[in-house]
Parts: sequence; C-alpha cells; structure tokens
Amino acid sequence: MLPLKAARMGVAGREALALARQATLLPRDVRAVLPPVIADGDHVVVLVHGVFASAGVLRPLREHIEQASTAKTASFSYPPWFGVRELATRLGALVARLPPHVHLHLVGHSLGGLVAREYAQRVPRDTRVVQTISLASPFAGTRQARWLPVAFGRDIAHGSALLRALHHDAAAAADVPHTSFVATSDTVLDPPSSAAFLHGEVIEIADVGHNTLLYDEGVQARVARLVADRVLASTRATW
Repeated sequence: MLPLKAARMGVAGREALALARQATLLPRDVRAVLPPVIADGDHVVVLVHGVFASAGVLRPLREHIEQASTAKTASFSYPPWFGVRELATRLGALVARLPPHVHLHLVGHSLGGLVAREYAQRVPRDTRVVQTISLASPFAGTRQARWLPVAFGRDIAHGSALLRALHHDAAAAADVPHTSFVATSDTVLDPPSSAAFLHGEVIEIADVGHNTLLYDEGVQARVARLVADRVLASTRATW
C-alpha cells in the first residue's frame, strides 16, 4: 500500500510541476505561428494545444521536433469556447496560408488532438496531411464534459455525434495514419483509456498525467521520431 501511495504522490507532484511550467509558457505564442520561410515539398508540423492553454505550452515539444528532424513547425492557437468542428475550420484557414504541396503533420494535445483528427477526416479533405498524433485526447469522451456547458464540452461527452463520426468513418480514418499517446495516470480524462482512437497505433505511457505527458522527454522523443520517420520515408520515395 505504501509504495502505491508514494507512486501516486509522485505522479501528482510531476503533474503539479507540469502545470507550473505551463503557467510560465502560457503568455507565449498566443497567436498562430508559421515558419518564416517555407516551400513546396517541405514537411510542416502544426501543433494544436488543449483548451484553456496557448500554443506557448507546446514550445518544448516544438523545439524537440525541430532538433530531431528537418521538419518545420507551426502552431495554432484559439480561444476556449468553440466546438471541435469550428476549430477544425479555423485550423484549415491557417494551413491554407501554406504552399499547396507541403506535407502536413498535425500534433494535438487534449482537445487539440480531436481538432487535428477532425481536420484530417473532414470534407473537403486536405490531402496534404500525412499523419496525425494525439496526446491525451478524449476520443472516447470523458465524464468531465458534464462540467463544461460550452460547445467543446458537448463534443467531448461520451457518445457525442462528433466522436461517433470520427470513429465510424473508417475509410477516412484509414487514409491518414494516427498515433494516440495515452497517459495511464491521467486524471483529467475519465477513464484515461478514452485517449485511444479506435484507428491507428496506441502508445501507453505509464505513471504520467494529462499535462506531464507534454513534457516527458521520452514522449517528446517518440513524437519527434514519428515525424522524422515520415520525413525519411517521403525523401526515399523521391529517390
């Protein structure tokens, strides 16, 4: 019992540190950030933050991706009252400013993962999207939604129309590969396993919480590797 209690306290302590780190990053990147120079054929990773956050909280992950691959990064920011479909439309307006033949990687934390996937599967589809990656995103909904009487709260309720559409559109889901990162000690999602999308790879990360997942170096390395592998595969295809 004591080791279990100590482990839980350790998880809670790391989550508190992650939240404190987010507090220092929140004032940054409150508006969308695009690469200063970009050309057709480039790989661009667009990061989408969770609700009640800003693109600034994703800076460490952005830097890790840039260091581990030749991909360029962009970030999308939004206010906390829109639904997932509206946010996907706004994401579309941002990436429409990129050259027509770039390769898009969409990486989202929490609600951002749903926005990324909605954009990847919505009609009209953006064929530039080569993969999506989610970090602790409520693909199966969460009981916490009942405390959120706003548009996105309805979207993340268990069995919502939006979540059903994402899971049931198997053909669209198969066209764009997806990887779900699940924090097994997530207390924001109830249950933590709700972060697993029905389609694609699921990677469980033990003893980390909802926000700690963002700053875990192992997770950052795996996300960067997923991007780098896709960049390499694209490069080989042109040889």
